[in-house]
Amino acid sequence: MDQLMPNWLRQRAELTPDRLAVITENEQVTFKQLYINVQKRVGLLSLYGVEKGQHIAILMKNSMDMIETIHAVLSLGAVAVMLNTRLTNQELMWQLLDVEAFHVICHDEFKHKIQDVHHVKIIVGEEVNQELTHTTPKLHEVDYSTNQVATIMYTSGTTGHPKGVLQTFENHWSSAVGSALNLGLQSNDRWLLAVPLFHISGLSILIRSVIYGMGIVLHERFDASKMNQAIIHNNVTIVSVVTTMLKQMLDNLDKQQYPSTLRCILAGGGPVPKSILEDCQSRNIPVYQTYGMTETASQVVTLTPEHSMSKIGSAGKPLFPCQIKIVKDGKECSPNEEGEILVKGPNITKGYWKREEATNKAIQDGWLHTGDQGYKDDEGFLFVLDRRSDLIISGGENVYPAEIEAVLLSHPKIKDAGVVGVEDNKWGQSPHAFIVTREDISIFELEQFCKSRLASYKIPKNFSFLDELPRNAANKLLRRELKGRMNKGMKQ
Repeated sequence: MDQLMPNWLRQRAELTPDRLAVITENEQVTFKQLYINVQKRVGLLSLYGVEKGQHIAILMKNSMDMIETIHAVLSLGAVAVMLNTRLTNQELMWQLLDVEAFHVICHDEFKHKIQDVHHVKIIVGEEVNQELTHTTPKLHEVDYSTNQVATIMYTSGTTGHPKGVLQTFENHWSSAVGSALNLGLQSNDRWLLAVPLFHISGLSILIRSVIYGMGIVLHERFDASKMNQAIIHNNVTIVSVVTTMLKQMLDNLDKQQYPSTLRCILAGGGPVPKSILEDCQSRNIPVYQTYGMTETASQVVTLTPEHSMSKIGSAGKPLFPCQIKIVKDGKECSPNEEGEILVKGPNITKGYWKREEATNKAIQDGWLHTGDQGYKDDEGFLFVLDRRSDLIISGGENVYPAEIEAVLLSHPKIKDAGVVGVEDNKWGQSPHAFIVTREDISIFELEQFCKSRLASYKIPKNFSFLDELPRNAANKLLRRELKGRMNKGMKQ
């Protein structure tokens, strides 16, 4: 049943007005001041023509501006479309067209990426900031309907075409409540946010902040040294990271120790190598693996504090409102039997924007088919084996081979292409492309071709040339065979 909830930021500003909401390198604001700032931005955005129900794209870096913009868009009853700043002009244009955005709010440094987009109005954040200095707050806000779509985030699909994941207020609320029931809430909690706000990993922290009344320490980007210093000196209690971030933080920490105030490092974005978890265990660093995705509004499974050491390597059990099961060939698996991970709960997306077929395929009888492989042990703890059979996770970013293959195959000199993920000491994984050519082409030419069409983290780090790619009778690419050929003296 659809229900109304009070505007989250307004409610939080009334309940704990003087509690710190956001801490950056340059400023600190309370929930009351944040609310006042957001109301100023609400007034300006309404003058720019932002209205309830519109899709408003946000192309910004982690900043106080971005936080205020997200809250303002939601307060106006519009849908915030979170755009990845690392995407190319072409990728951004496709998403803006697909999502039918009315406006795009961006930082000036990203304006050049959308300068050829003529169907939407561009609002530059710096111009808004100048007007905010002489703007009075405008009480023009809506309460939140649980079934209302709050945000849309694009995630790549196995077809290579991005899909807009619809995230409702109920999804975000249930995710926040489930996390709190698992990790607990403490009056001194402070969450370090150094992952992108345009990712669900970052946005979920911002949403939890207003629901919990918890301060966040906001970093523009990840820097291992600054992260460690914030944990040591800023009373940080919780941190969210991916494997590559955690490894760099441990290397930078060296022989130093984190203070006892740090009670939880949530590690997501793919399974954490057991060697890293054991290193953390030996140094009494509280790392909890977690499993989730854009479609689940962040965490859906997280290890509890009391099992963080005894179940090392496990992602844990489902959050209280959620369910999981492992299925193979249409039947639920026995303990320790590998299969596909299915999840269910109020935090699960209602579907994909304008993708009815993809929605019906992914969500059946309320169960989201993740495509990820894993198993539950005898006690019901989830162990994730692969994020998806084809998915590459590079520095926490999801990279689908099909998307890269589609770009490569658009080159007239390329006859066939296949992409797999290979281990990368820095990023965890990186894309490796296998090429069948029609005529000679240099690696430099391939790299330049990809640079104009793909975000930097999607560009293959290596290229191999083959006479033909391994395919089965149904012409399906056999990626495992490609990986098996990696060290057989192929031309690169």
